[in-house]
Amino acid sequence: MIAGRIAAALIASAVLVSAAAGCGKKKTTKKTIREFSGVFAARIPEIDNDNEVQQLIAEKTGALLRQTWISDQDDIDKTFSDMIISNRYPDFMSPDAENTRKLIKEGAFIPLDSYWDEYPNIKNMFTEEEWDSVRADDGHVYYIPLFSALNIRDTSPVHTGEAFWIQVKVLEWGGYPEIKTPYEYFDLIERYLEANPTNENGEDYYGYEIEANDAWFFALDNPPMFLDGYPNDGCCIVDPDTLEAQDYNLTPTAKKWYKLLNEEYRKGIIDKEFSMLNSQQYYSRLASGRVLGMIDQNWNFSSSVNKLPPDCTYIPLGLTIDPIIPERYRDRVAFNNSTGLGISISCDVPEEAIQFVSDLLEPDVLNLRFWGVEGVDYYVDKDGIFCQNEKQYKQWRNEDYMKKHVCKYEYMPYYLGMAPDGINSFESANQPNIFFDHLADDVKKCFSAYDIQTYTEMLNDPLENAPWYPMWSFSNSVTDETDYGKVMKQIDETKRKYLPLLVMSDNFEKTWDEYVTEYGKIDSQKYFDELTAEVHRRCGS
Repeated sequence: MIAGRIAAALIASAVLVSAAAGCGKKKTTKKTIREFSGVFAARIPEIDNDNEVQQLIAEKTGALLRQTWISDQDDIDKTFSDMIISNRYPDFMSPDAENTRKLIKEGAFIPLDSYWDEYPNIKNMFTEEEWDSVRADDGHVYYIPLFSALNIRDTSPVHTGEAFWIQVKVLEWGGYPEIKTPYEYFDLIERYLEANPTNENGEDYYGYEIEANDAWFFALDNPPMFLDGYPNDGCCIVDPDTLEAQDYNLTPTAKKWYKLLNEEYRKGIIDKEFSMLNSQQYYSRLASGRVLGMIDQNWNFSSSVNKLPPDCTYIPLGLTIDPIIPERYRDRVAFNNSTGLGISISCDVPEEAIQFVSDLLEPDVLNLRFWGVEGVDYYVDKDGIFCQNEKQYKQWRNEDYMKKHVCKYEYMPYYLGMAPDGINSFESANQPNIFFDHLADDVKKCFSAYDIQTYTEMLNDPLENAPWYPMWSFSNSVTDETDYGKVMKQIDETKRKYLPLLVMSDNFEKTWDEYVTEYGKIDSQKYFDELTAEVHRRCGS
């Protein structure tokens, strides 16, 4: 139903006419604003149609974009499938990786590199080598990678990626212990639950929650990779000496991890219903404040917990199976060449669309997108530092205010890191003077106990990204049209069947043996040989 509504509503671009009053004699002039449509595979809150900053950006650029968001995988697949069948598309599209491949194959995108010599704002976002990595087989570039461009340096005080998360009140209750392994992590949660089985309303806590459904499965799937001290390549671990892509699904650490989950499930620490939850139910669990811990990517759950009381704030922990193994949960901004923003063949004015993207990268527009209106949303001190007073800070983070006033165009290109001026962070949430001053007392107390000032300092500093990193940018674009793609699908199906069973089994060893037997029937090496070949391609060897 959602997919049908999207396909019906977002196929054509429209024109919005706005009036502006002239000086002197009372007369009205009309300025035509081009209105573009766009569909984006993401979970982002909607903004109001008359959003104030969106209108200001439209006045500067001569265009605005009506955005529609789809996050459920079934809706994503059906939406783009319906578009392909009808051969009619919205002006802008940012699909998931697999649908990006399908749309390119069907000729749904215009080639951006045929235009961009006139638009250096776009062309200069990435190096020639990076652009080459997104070229299709015909040599053209059909999309702009997102969240992959860094200006000067990373400024995020918040860990947006994967970690073991735990509520700050649990750490405080435990005396802010050093936690290095999942065994220590679950021990703390067990002891807290024994002393505090319910919240102040008499509701039972969930000691540990798992999102493991068709939409998101990584929280159950990839921890063995992190627990062995590898960075988030997602689909494999890579031996840095041999450049071999290796399978982490049946490693000794994988068995130890699922055995531990099985034990915690049988103790009642893990939510008994985890395997039946859809994503919305999982987010609702977190929003209740009753989930003490979980593994997740911050970008996946953060919008669900932003109304929780401070003592329910989630703190990231980087755990490994053995405390002597250094953890690698943080990484530098990774270049994701698997998908991005494209302009469709249904766009009547492709050059105006490209101009709009270019205009959104202008310094004054970037400030509007991520800081708002000077004097209303922030002020500038004598040293050129962007600041927010209490009113500005609160309103910029108020849900109703954001809908009517804030327009970040999150899935249109921009730079992470520093603002164009090289002085400020690209957004207020990362501005050091604003961030620490506005932490809740519970979090400040926790950070002081660990002698840090940011969430990222709870984890090791990221190392340089390897030339092949991240391999998920390759696996995300693999379809079952290839032999190795068919194998990848078999692996995924086997894990989706057996990993929840391993957690819930009354006989772990028996279920593990069944899993290993079924996994062994797959010609998995065919897939990992292709991953190894891709590692070598990326390393130029």
